[in-house]
Amino acid sequence: MKDLNSIKSFIRNPLVDKSIKVLFLRIVGVLLFFSLTLFLTNKFDPTIVGQYDFSRSLLIFLGGIGVFGMHQSIIYYSGYLKAHKALHYLKHIYKRMVLILLSISLVFFVLALLVNKEFINSIFEKDVAVLVFKTVSTLFLYGLTLLNIDVFRAIEKTYMSEVYRNVMRYAPFFILILIIFYTGNTHLLVDVFLLNFLFLAIVSTIYLGVYFSKITSDPKSFDISFKSIFKRSGPMAISAITYLLMQSVDVILLSKFSSFEMVAFYSVAIKLTTIISLVLASVNTVYSPTFSELFNSNKLESLRDTIKRSTRLIFVLTSPAILIVFIFADFILNLFGPDYTVAKSALYVLLLGQAVNALCGSVGVYMNMTNKQNVLQKILLVAFALNVALNLLLIPEYGILGAAIATTTSTVLWNIVAAIYIYRKDKVKTFLTL
Repeated sequence: MKDLNSIKSFIRNPLVDKSIKVLFLRIVGVLLFFSLTLFLTNKFDPTIVGQYDFSRSLLIFLGGIGVFGMHQSIIYYSGYLKAHKALHYLKHIYKRMVLILLSISLVFFVLALLVNKEFINSIFEKDVAVLVFKTVSTLFLYGLTLLNIDVFRAIEKTYMSEVYRNVMRYAPFFILILIIFYTGNTHLLVDVFLLNFLFLAIVSTIYLGVYFSKITSDPKSFDISFKSIFKRSGPMAISAITYLLMQSVDVILLSKFSSFEMVAFYSVAIKLTTIISLVLASVNTVYSPTFSELFNSNKLESLRDTIKRSTRLIFVLTSPAILIVFIFADFILNLFGPDYTVAKSALYVLLLGQAVNALCGSVGVYMNMTNKQNVLQKILLVAFALNVALNLLLIPEYGILGAAIATTTSTVLWNIVAAIYIYRKDKVKTFLTL
């Protein structure tokens, strides 16, 4: 009876309910993303798809630098300000963050103009200089979109955030894909992918501009300066960039040592594992502001209970996805085209990494929300160094399987080390317990 009541209490928890709704929106996003990926892999030349994957990976990496961890620190600040009943001050933090993003983006744009095209091509041993320049030119728009999406979360408009992240981000792009395919302009795939972020940045910024214009706030009510934002966001930025690199460096190095066709095959395996990381991201989306608020309110026992609940939710929602992808790997990969089944072994290895990631719980978010961002930064840097070394060692010999082994090894390492550190430091079990 007691166990039954515990289950009912778990299900009826508002954060659990919100997480499930967010997961639903993310599933919609995944369906849109995989639908357009299926269309691309079946209708477009693999070389063009590989160029798109290269541009996408590069944008994710450079975007991580440009946004400078501010899309994560804005969530910390929202919890901090909420604990001090001063959420209205967030508008001033947002303005400063946009200026920081613009400055970093301009630096990259100027560098892209100055760097010799032949030098860029020699690095990747392919003609990618134009791709690189187009991607860098979109950096501010991409970074602004990322920041705005998480500002929606910070102002407690979680569902709005998820609509932008999962529907608005893919639906217009898919429409543009259909247009260029049926008009015979498939070579414009990278261009329409990047153009989509112009639309997202404009629409989301207008919404936030209207929202903040209605809020009256004294800029002197709190002292969160540019320096404070850099100090808080810096370690988060390094952690985020390092994490994104661990997700992108395998694709980038595959582009150097292999063909764009193999990049396309491997990228499908990567995208399939997002089914598992989808659950973790959904739970983190809902719980991270609560972690920050409880920590800054010094409600440590409630924080421990909340962490335990979030980890159990991750396990309950993740296990079926892992089993489905593992059992039906051949069938799922074949949906993208008969050639894509070569990524089966790589997919199995990547699934293992995501399983460990899920079992360890919200380790990264917890550390960022509880003033442990400096330690997380160091853990991820070590994991990234291992990731790069293993990719360089294994990809030339084993191709996409080597890339998968390198990525999974570094993922397992940083998750386990972080979970052990949190337990020793705070006596909090982010990993799954009964």
